[in-house]
Amino acid sequence: MCSTLFHVPARLAIGPWTLPVFGWGLLLAVWAVAGGLAVARAARQQGLAAALVSLGPSLAIVGAVVLWVAPALVEDRGVPVRGYGVMLLAAAVAGTWLAVRRGRVVGFDTDTILGLGLWIFVAGIIGARLFFVIEYHDEFFRPGEPLAASLARAAFFPNGGLVVFGALPTAALAAWWYARRHGLPLLRLADAIAPALLVGLAIGRVGCFLNGCCYGGPTDLPWGVSFPAGSPPAAAFPAAGGASVAVHPAQLYAAIDAAVLALVAIAFTPLARREGAVFALVLTLHPVARILLEIIRVDEQPALGTPLSISQLVSLVLLGLAAALWWWVLRGPPARPRFDGHHPPTSH
Repeated sequence: MCSTLFHVPARLAIGPWTLPVFGWGLLLAVWAVAGGLAVARAARQQGLAAALVSLGPSLAIVGAVVLWVAPALVEDRGVPVRGYGVMLLAAAVAGTWLAVRRGRVVGFDTDTILGLGLWIFVAGIIGARLFFVIEYHDEFFRPGEPLAASLARAAFFPNGGLVVFGALPTAALAAWWYARRHGLPLLRLADAIAPALLVGLAIGRVGCFLNGCCYGGPTDLPWGVSFPAGSPPAAAFPAAGGASVAVHPAQLYAAIDAAVLALVAIAFTPLARREGAVFALVLTLHPVARILLEIIRVDEQPALGTPLSISQLVSLVLLGLAAALWWWVLRGPPARPRFDGHHPPTSH
């Protein structure tokens, strides 16, 4: 577990000047230059209006974080850089890279995938955090506390507190809206990004391990992990000295599971005979794996009067949706997705 990796100083000395990093500072200047270059590049291919629509909202959110959110996080040593947040960013970068590579060979240009990735990432974070806040609402909305303080705590997620299944409806809605707005074939797009989502999930689960959340139950297996004092596992299963007893590293099990499923989806791609089949396979296998992993995890209690956790219940719903998607995909004539680089262009 390594919750805080390091601190970024709030001010930097450059020659005779001491300049702020956050707020109206150096990071905002970097954001302005990088954002301007990204918009200019997209504008050359799509036109300025389309570039602003695809990149503008996400750039605005990043700018707001730099300008207002980051200064509020400053501690004595600066702004803490959390292991969870770093792995979340690495997950977004790796997933986007794979989605771009797969998207190119079926006719989606880089800017299209980048724009989609930004929308999915932001929408997914919102949904995942909202699900977590609803599930553990008593931790955020305390009696007698000002509403503004409760909302601020609910909005702050760099320390953890995201539920993967909460991201699915908001991310799916964002992808559907983006595909419809740009006239993109949704099933082919879903096939292109499905393994990328699993790669992002695998890396994100490593962030859960660094944060100490999403832990498993006690174990005497040689790879059991003892988390330090102050961590969620130590609070649930304390041992002498304040650390936790050895518990299952369920986060790493989930990371390995997502990585293996990503490889399966990539290997299945050339075998698929219909567009949408790759995504349907992922939508089938991941809930099954999650139901099994939840047997090892102990951080979620049974929900809705059943012996199943909320994630297991959602997994059952997803399996129903997967069955419906398979029916939809298989009812049409074969239209094999081409990931060999010879598919006709889709977007420009």
